[in-house]
Amino acid sequence: MTPLIHLDNVSIRHDEHVVLEHLSTEVNEGELVYLIGKTGSGKSSLLRTLYGDLSLTSGQGSVCGHDLAKLKPRTVHKLRRKLGMVFQDFGLLQDRSVDANLDFALLATGWKDKKAKQRRIEEVLTAVGLPNKGYKMPFELSGGEQQRVAIARALLNDPPLLLADEPTGNLDPETTEEILELMHTLPSQGKTLVMATHDWASMNRRPGRVWRCEGGRLLDEPAPQHAP
Repeated sequence: MTPLIHLDNVSIRHDEHVVLEHLSTEVNEGELVYLIGKTGSGKSSLLRTLYGDLSLTSGQGSVCGHDLAKLKPRTVHKLRRKLGMVFQDFGLLQDRSVDANLDFALLATGWKDKKAKQRRIEEVLTAVGLPNKGYKMPFELSGGEQQRVAIARALLNDPPLLLADEPTGNLDPETTEEILELMHTLPSQGKTLVMATHDWASMNRRPGRVWRCEGGRLLDEPAPQHAP
């Protein structure tokens, strides 16, 4: 099996500073990986490298079959068609409806057929528990509903890999649990999920691999059995 993520002696830089170095790891289909570490430890920089927002300048790495060292601004969209990305701030366009937000994302990844686009939009909204909400504007939705739309957007191209950067950071505890429950159904569907989080309780209830960013290194370890 070809790993979805392959890193070999990778160093990650941000603003000319090395934030992580000597990273070597692989992630396969259907895995759940928690990315943890203190603020500033390199979690977001690692995710940005995986989706091609930061250039790989040292070592070898590939994501979904794309060589990270060879990515160019004009070709990075080819990698992102195979990725789903979910962020803490939702990232929705506030001046257009849910349907229009999702349609915009489909257009950006090459979809042209109107009927096919609408059918896919309806499918992903149903998958995240928001059928019949496509006409709503983002400001008419709760924070949890907006994050569900963001997850629906990440699923549009049926990607094998999803990257999530603190997806519940702006949500209340009850809504956080709902979103995490939704996110954790994805590996059982064969999708790989790498999620930056501080939620130890969730990690205990839903075990997975743990990537710990610490001291400029990435430690690959079993999920903890108890919160520290």
